[in-house]
Amino acid sequence: MFINSTGFYIPTERVPNSYFENVNGLTDEWIFQRTGISTRSKAAPEENTQTMGIDAVKNALPKLPYAVEEVDLILGATYTPLDTVATLSHRIQKEFNIENAKGFFLSSACSSLVNAIEVAECFFAAGKATKALIVASEHNTSYSNEADPMSGHLWGDGAVAIFVSKEKQADSEAEITEVFSRSLGTVGKSIDGVYLRPRTEGLVMPDGRDVFINASKYMCEALVSMTAKYNKTVNDLTYVVTHQANKRIVANVANQLDLAEDKFLNNIQELGNTGSPSSMIVIAQNWDLFKKGDIVGLTVFGGGYSSGGLLIQF
Repeated sequence: MFINSTGFYIPTERVPNSYFENVNGLTDEWIFQRTGISTRSKAAPEENTQTMGIDAVKNALPKLPYAVEEVDLILGATYTPLDTVATLSHRIQKEFNIENAKGFFLSSACSSLVNAIEVAECFFAAGKATKALIVASEHNTSYSNEADPMSGHLWGDGAVAIFVSKEKQADSEAEITEVFSRSLGTVGKSIDGVYLRPRTEGLVMPDGRDVFINASKYMCEALVSMTAKYNKTVNDLTYVVTHQANKRIVANVANQLDLAEDKFLNNIQELGNTGSPSSMIVIAQNWDLFKKGDIVGLTVFGGGYSSGGLLIQF
């Protein structure tokens, strides 16, 4: 499975840590020391999950080696939807006039993008699709409560688009050599560690410690499992990109795997936790950094719980 093009969209507004001192009583220093976040992205009033997804696709189109109308599978990934009937995938299909594509909406918290990529892999294997457009978009600030001192200061907004195909379309394309996913609903606090209940509490994280412990453990597991399949170790990875949830989780993963932190690419300090698109936004932002022969390990953890990962060979 090959990556034909990537694109991303990040809202222009940045909310600094200092904003929260009068909102939930947390200081700039307190937030930064515990999360590594200095600012977070926030969608404008006229923006939403669907508009950000559209803008991410537009960002990817100039590098796409075929006409967007050739896409035969559209997968919208989000846990913060604008519309659960006329979904993100339908909106993308209409915006770009992709008439002959199947379209689906997937949600598995911050693992949603990886799960969508795995669904595309399965459609390719079954001969039901050849070119897929996967769009992950999160409008976290529309569901979160800024006054919540547990997690109101964590969330950012953003979107990413990734075009993938069964066969290589251009010589310079990277290959997704492995997709890993695991549902963890029986682990730890699982369904109560972090959740989104739109009509009552919104997006909350009542047990950040349990999330921290399990995110660190299972993001490591994904990387170890994927590399072992190819008789490699995590030391063979050129770069590692984790879900952008908390800088201390990144440090913990690096420590558990005995990897230097400079192998880890991040954007959390500027953007906060942008949810399911977060790790692939990092990949898209750094695309020109990667060289032929590089191996990038992407690993994610989501509420519910769930985990996932990708091995990307450049």
